[in-house]
Amino acid sequence: MKTKPLGRTGLQVSELCFGTMSFGGDADEATSASMYKATRDAGINFYDCADEYNKGRSEEILGRLIKGHRENVVLATKCHNPVSEDVNARGTSRRYVSRAVEASLKRLQTDRIEVLFLHRFDSRTPIDEAMRALEDMVRSGKVLYPAVSNWSAWQAQRAVDLQERSNWARLQLLQPMYNLVKRQAEVEILPMAEANGIGVIPYSPAGAGLLSGKYSGAAGRENAGRLKANKMYEARYGEPWMFEVAEKFVAFCKQKGLHPVSAAIAWVGAHPAITAPIIGARNLEQLQDSLNSVRIEMTPALRAEITALSRTPPPATDRLEEIRPPK
Repeated sequence: MKTKPLGRTGLQVSELCFGTMSFGGDADEATSASMYKATRDAGINFYDCADEYNKGRSEEILGRLIKGHRENVVLATKCHNPVSEDVNARGTSRRYVSRAVEASLKRLQTDRIEVLFLHRFDSRTPIDEAMRALEDMVRSGKVLYPAVSNWSAWQAQRAVDLQERSNWARLQLLQPMYNLVKRQAEVEILPMAEANGIGVIPYSPAGAGLLSGKYSGAAGRENAGRLKANKMYEARYGEPWMFEVAEKFVAFCKQKGLHPVSAAIAWVGAHPAITAPIIGARNLEQLQDSLNSVRIEMTPALRAEITALSRTPPPATDRLEEIRPPK
């Protein structure tokens, strides 16, 4: 497992980040422990969590698993989404962020969190107030590096500008969605991150299983597992053209002798702006295909072939003729 710089922090993190959303949910504590051991054995030192995952159980399990070698892992967690019925137990206000961090520290059984993500953009809280909340946590020593997830490029750039003007700790990481059928991040988020020296750890590199091959063909689409059972995934990956791209991708991988999950993750990781794709799994068998992604030599030529299977999003100016010259 290779390592990469984490933004401008000076830290080195594994080229894959393991997301622990399944801990305490789809994966019980024993399965979580076996997956954690497998990721450590593979060389992963970077773990992503969130306070809302399985009502805090994910953080609790992760906290128990890192005992005895806390200094060898880099922890990231998130706050913003509701964790109770209290109207103020959500968002990015200074009041809530401070309380969320304290709660996460207790569940993780640690004295600090390396990376704290604001999980969503909070339209009720001004960006300068949210960035001050992060700055408070950095000054307290409870958080080392500020980060945001699911923010647009303009929102993140506005945050960086405010931080630099105020001499506050600046954003070091972004966490957008990015995969072969969700490429909007290429338009502005990834270029903005590169321009600012901000690291990127995208989630859903295999498209919630869409790119795994198990939903290929008419029967596969009809039994599209959690893509239909989960309304969020159904809305995110329900368009017919996405299934068409997935089928072409799976056929391409079969021709090349590649596992589609491994190839999908390797494709994401090969983008120059990406620090580490976030992989996740419900069991050891699923996990192995993701870990194997680092064995694929994703050359520029191979990446270009895979990219051509999908739709290229229009540029920010929407001047399609600039990327698709008339024949």
